[in-house]
Amino acid sequence: MKIAFFDAKDYDRDSFVRANKDEKYEISFYETRLTKDTCRLAEGSDAVCVFVNDDVNREVIDELVKMNIRLIALRCAGYNNVDIEYAYGKIHVVRVPAYSPYAVAEHAMALLLTSVRRIHKAYIRTKDFNFSLNGLTGFDLHGKTVGVVGTGKIGRIFIDICRGFGMNVIAYDKFPAKDSGIEYVTLDELWARSDIISFHCPLTDENRHMVNAETIAKMKKGVVLINTSRGALIDAEALLEGIKARQIGAACLDVYEEESNVFFHDYSGHIVDDDILARLISMPNVIVTSHQAFLTEEALSNIADTTLGNVEEFFRDEYSVNEVCYKCPQLKECKQDHNKKCF
Repeated sequence: MKIAFFDAKDYDRDSFVRANKDEKYEISFYETRLTKDTCRLAEGSDAVCVFVNDDVNREVIDELVKMNIRLIALRCAGYNNVDIEYAYGKIHVVRVPAYSPYAVAEHAMALLLTSVRRIHKAYIRTKDFNFSLNGLTGFDLHGKTVGVVGTGKIGRIFIDICRGFGMNVIAYDKFPAKDSGIEYVTLDELWARSDIISFHCPLTDENRHMVNAETIAKMKKGVVLINTSRGALIDAEALLEGIKARQIGAACLDVYEEESNVFFHDYSGHIVDDDILARLISMPNVIVTSHQAFLTEEALSNIADTTLGNVEEFFRDEYSVNEVCYKCPQLKECKQDHNKKCF
């Protein structure tokens, strides 16, 4: 079984080599992202393994089908970078629905604490033996209201963490979790009441740019935004303007709308062409990490095991419990029991 593995990093290689210790699969690791210009590297493979910034559009899907590749194996939960509707009937898509929700939720809280207690600034100062506390005043999380958008596994774990800090939690989800004890509100109410807003939902056409100039105007002055989900949930230009207008007090970003050509690469010796990202990073109240929230030993191990398990299950049984198709997200609950192929 041959797998073409795109956008490979050292930590990817290490975890997948460990998971493939019996060498059941012949994995070709490519540092380049999967695009229409690189998809020919997959020729002769049975499956391709892709990540969040690989561009699996119509052209790429057509090329993969021409090469008789039968499976796209996402090593992540989100699949907004795959044209799911176009893939239907042509090539199957599987994903890793959960790998370590604790990793992402804990990173979101780490970003929040770092921001509101100015830990990143204090670290830089003390490295220079500057022990002044001027400008490092933060605020208590206890008693603050946090609005959580998306209450899947990650969102609910983040809620538990926030409750441990004594925070008041409100939430929005298109499909509220039953008997969860979570106070669900409308988005407009969440914008208006929250001191802190954290996003834990997948990206869809419906919620793209849910944070925009109009919704930012509805938020509390000085609100803190946390995004460890998908960058395009937030209109980056509107975010920048909201920060400049002092409407947004701080932004903690592990994802960015136009991250695909920037994140996961070292540009320290280059000039970054993305003016909006450069300006955001220059802001003293903005923290950016480069899609790092998932990156724990436990998560990497689970991703590798589940991805290879998806591949094995698909080629052995002709289906996978983790298959996705364009019909699934359009329904409140997928009507299929996933004991057969989606098509």
